[in-house]
Parts: sequence; structure tokens; C-alpha cells
Amino acid sequence: MPINITMPALSPTMEEGNLAKWLVKEGDKVSSGDVIAEIETDKATMEVEAVDEGTVAKLVVPAGTEGVKVNALIAILAAEGEDVSAAAAGGDAAPAAKADAPKAETAKAEAPKPEAVKTEAPKEEAKPVTDKAPATSTPAPVAADGGRVFASPLARRLAKEAGLDLSAVSGTGPHGRVVKKDVETAVAGGGARAAAPASAGQAATAAAQAPLAKDASDEAVLKNFAEGSYELVPHDGMRKIIAKRLVESKQTIPHFYVTVDCELDALLALRSQINAASPEKDGKPAYKLSVNDMVIKALALALRDVPDANVSWTETNMVKHKHADVGVAVSIPGGLITPIIRSAELKSLSAISNEMKDLGKRAKDRKLKPEEFQGGTTAVSNMGMMGVKNFAAVVNPPHATILAIGAGEERVVVKKGEMAIATVMSVTLSTDHRCVDGALGAELLGAFKRYIENPMGMLV
Repeated sequence: MPINITMPALSPTMEEGNLAKWLVKEGDKVSSGDVIAEIETDKATMEVEAVDEGTVAKLVVPAGTEGVKVNALIAILAAEGEDVSAAAAGGDAAPAAKADAPKAETAKAEAPKPEAVKTEAPKEEAKPVTDKAPATSTPAPVAADGGRVFASPLARRLAKEAGLDLSAVSGTGPHGRVVKKDVETAVAGGGARAAAPASAGQAATAAAQAPLAKDASDEAVLKNFAEGSYELVPHDGMRKIIAKRLVESKQTIPHFYVTVDCELDALLALRSQINAASPEKDGKPAYKLSVNDMVIKALALALRDVPDANVSWTETNMVKHKHADVGVAVSIPGGLITPIIRSAELKSLSAISNEMKDLGKRAKDRKLKPEEFQGGTTAVSNMGMMGVKNFAAVVNPPHATILAIGAGEERVVVKKGEMAIATVMSVTLSTDHRCVDGALGAELLGAFKRYIENPMGMLV
């Protein structure tokens, strides 16, 4: 029996992904655990492993295809001893459709034969009202907004080859999904043909020449600009997710901000000493601390010292976290991602530094695993290296806090009644005021400041 391989959900929020690369070809034998493909999500590129053993009978979705829906059929395996060509031809129905097989067979048995439809036009008054899926092609309900027709990839291909209008085919798959047998039945019954079937070349030319779709919000903005003075760049998946999350944050979280200045001279001196003492490993220093590594550690220890601020909000409970899992905003092409240092309060500065370097590199290559960037209890956003003096970051739910780090710069300070020069860094804590009040936020930021200005406390 053919084994269907479907687009996996690589994260709880994933709805679609891009099939970046096939690592197998038709005719290859695969075993459970073999890596067969690379899938791109809005945040990362991940490898997909085979679950079953068999021979690759058909690659349904070509490499490079974008926007493949979760659970859509992407490949077919022939089981041990099964004819590969037969498996390729018979593996269209998704696994979920098998549960509806008896219902579909009943509908097929009770439905009029296709020949009867061709030779005898049924009278409108003779049509019985039934909730069973008819085997012949009848117009399916179309959403007022022109919603898409749900169909398996093979069904779409067969319909395209036959010039069949999928919107006129009733699906017998799960939730009305059009599958292979629906298209074959519709074709045999003389189903509705597409109004103007075009060749692949014509379709590609039309798609290239067609203007990008615009909605009412687009038109409201574009009317302010002269025609031809701009170009439209479609949003990619990452930008859509970022926009959705930021709107969710600002609409649901009452933000509260607390800012302090931290003197960095003691921290910079300790950092230099620690780096100078780093042992050699393979001809390179075993570690090289950055200011950001020490900021991560200081925030984690501050949350340990002020546990009431290490929380998340729900409508019924306050979620109190047992560890400080610190997310660190990393800029990547097209957006940003926040890899997480788990239990950062328990890790040494060198461990945090090396882990952050690894996560940062793989984040830029989009090679992070979902568990490496999902969750966390707080976050750090550092724009100091860009020369930004201070800013306020947006809380990323379910976090209740995020710390915005500005640049360290020499400023005039007053010490014991006299002016002096010190390296000062401004930091702003954004909090979810539902669970971290102003006084609690100030207490957390005070603990952070103590660790930054007395960094030896991070070593004991």
C-alpha cells in the first residue's frame, strides 16, 4: 500500500512552508530516520526525516515550491515489495481521507452513473435533497470573497491537464477536499471545463505580467503617491509573522517602561581579564566574552533574585517560571529571530558566550530548531553596537519583560561631589503591566544594575 509523505508542521504556529530541497530522488530507497528534504519556515530551514521505510515512488511537490500547506501531500513511498509505478499512481488520497473511505464509497454506490448524466438531463424538480457527496460534478459553494478550493496536489494537476474547473467539483475528501477520484469522476461525467485553459507558457507569461494584488488598505496608502514612483514588494512569511506578533503585543499588553543608566568600567575591565585568561583550544581562545554575554547573565541572575518578575500572564493564572530562559534578538535578512539561552542563571559566562555564538550563526543561516527559538521567559534586544543611545523594545508574548540595551559611551558623571568620566550604558525595561508593576520592574532593573556595576557577583 502506498505511503503518503505530507508537509510536516515544524512548529505549533506553522501553516505553510517552502519545500527548499529534496535530498532524495525517485527510485531511492529510504529508511526511517533518513533525511529526505529541507523545509523553509518563516524563521528557519529544517531537515525532514523519513518515518517509514520504502522506495521513493513519486516526488509530488517539486523542490523550490513555496507556500506548501501543512499536511499537503509532497511525496509517495512504495512499501517493501510493492510495485513503484503502481504506488505512484495510487497514492493520492491523504492519510486523513482513509477514515472517510466508507462514507465516500456509500456515496459512490448511491450516486447516479456518469453515463446517465450524459444521456439524460435530470429535471430540477426530480433532484432529491441529500447530504451525501454526489459522484458527478456539481457546482460547489463558492465563498463570497472568492476563497480557494481545497484540493490535493495530484487532483489539481489532473484537473489542470483535463482543463477542468475545480470550483465546479464536489470533494469527497476530509472537509470537502477534492481528491483524485473526484476529478476522474468529473472528467468521466463531462464536468465543467475551465473557461480558457492556457498553456504552461501562457500561464507563466500572464502571471509575470499581472500586477500584484491590492486590497482596500493598499489603495488607501498608494493613493498618496504618484503612479510609477514606487514598486510593490510582497511580504514574505517572516515579515507577516513579525507584523502579526507586534500588533498582538501592542493590542493586548499594557506596556510600562523603566530606564536606568549603568556604569560599565568595572565590567569592561573584568571582561578584558577573563578574555586574557582564556586557554587555547585548537589554536584559538576557548571563549571570548562580549558585553552582551554579560548582559544576558546579569538579567538571568536578576530574575533569579526577583522571581516575581520572572512570570507570564494568562487570564486565569500567573505563570511563575523556575528558570530564566533568556531570548536574544538577532537580526537576520528580512527580519529578526530570538534564539534562547535556557537556564541562563545556572550557566557560566563562557558557556553563555559559546552557546550564543553558535545560536547566532545558525540563526543567520536559518538553521535553528523550533525549540531553540520558541518560548523563553524574557528577552534582550541590544542595539548598542549600532550606536543607539536608548530605545524601548516591544514585549513579545508570552514574555512579561524585555530589556533594551543602548550603547556604552563616555559621559560626565558626579562622584563624591566631583566630576569624572565614566563609560555609561542606558537600559530600558519594558514590562507587561498586568503582571509586572512599576515597583516590581524597578526592583528587577535595580538588581540588573548591581550585577553590571559589580560584575564579580556574576562569577560566584
